[in-house]
Amino acid sequence: MSKPDDVPVVEELGDEPRSIILSMIAQFGRDMDLSRITFPTFVLEPRSFTERVTDFMSHPDFLISASQCGDPVDRFVGVVKYYMSGWHIHPRGVKKPYNPVLGEFFRSKYAFDDQTSACFVAEQVSHHPPITAMFYHSPEHRIAIEGDLRPKSRFFGNSVGMLLDGYGRIHLLDRGETYDVTYPNMYARGILFGKMVLELGEVSTVTCAESDLQFEVEFKTKGILWGAYNQIAGRIRRTSTREALFEISGNWQTAMYITDLRTPGAAAEVLFDAANEHVVPQTVAGLAEQEPNESRRLWDDVTRAIRAGDQDAATTHKMAIEEQQRLDARDRGERGEHFEPRFFRLEDDARYHPKLPVADLPCEPAAAKDRVVRWIFACPDGSAQDFGRAENGSSATIQA
Repeated sequence: MSKPDDVPVVEELGDEPRSIILSMIAQFGRDMDLSRITFPTFVLEPRSFTERVTDFMSHPDFLISASQCGDPVDRFVGVVKYYMSGWHIHPRGVKKPYNPVLGEFFRSKYAFDDQTSACFVAEQVSHHPPITAMFYHSPEHRIAIEGDLRPKSRFFGNSVGMLLDGYGRIHLLDRGETYDVTYPNMYARGILFGKMVLELGEVSTVTCAESDLQFEVEFKTKGILWGAYNQIAGRIRRTSTREALFEISGNWQTAMYITDLRTPGAAAEVLFDAANEHVVPQTVAGLAEQEPNESRRLWDDVTRAIRAGDQDAATTHKMAIEEQQRLDARDRGERGEHFEPRFFRLEDDARYHPKLPVADLPCEPAAAKDRVVRWIFACPDGSAQDFGRAENGSSATIQA
């Protein structure tokens, strides 16, 4: 079992990369919005943010187990375990994913040990401000996840923060329960001096109105003179009475522990240990089967160049994608057209929801699977995407 040691995600920049960053920062103002800033390719991880979103789906088997619990409190603890399990997945070093272009999308499949499956799709539905909408569905287990992520990058002196606004909603359809989640912020510390360190910070929540339960967790950032990296502290409470039921603590990158406060003197038990858990891989169609604006195909030349260590080629290919996005936007403006997302729509609640509404999913698993698969994996000519030459999940991420 791994222990919650002080094990930060660290990267040390060489003189040339740091000097490039310093020259860029000289033009920034504190608290400046960085969403329109073009970053050098050496700070990029070789995948798009539309794919990075799948880090939250690294342990979907926890949701399956949670949905099978008969007790609502046990189900809630299981959902919390799933929610907390996605944060230990991170890029090699302190990197940021590609900024998706408008209309870019990523889609994949999951196969579970019990011979069941799930589908996922994420789409860039807005460029300014950047918004990525997502949808996940496991038909046999009647689980659906929807949401949109609205990252806002800010410069804070010696650090850059990505503030994760938006919403996330987990549906356990057979239980009639919805779990609303919020997200912590991410910070890259030490961009001016010292080693670059990735941290999560602020408070996030998981709330289920049907079970009258809420989990509030603080992702603690390390102080200058004291503290440790990657620590968390949270409690599960009755929403109506604020009665504390469980306490959760530990290290989001390695191991977290849960204590039942309903039992005086109860010992802490392992909630999640990254060293002993298996990331469920996703399957993605081969590049030849992907559409031009599908993430891995769209960014393939950039990804190959980054992995080959050719930053000049990576920059050239990245600039070509960004220039094409500007041309497409200009053409739409000249034609008086408004961009329409393929998979999602903006609803009256000012949030993006799947065009196949969760409420309209068939109850019968085979019918639900058929409908979702045809909706996500249909090609423009009406055929289905071929997974005969499929790829495994991205190797751009690692476990702690």
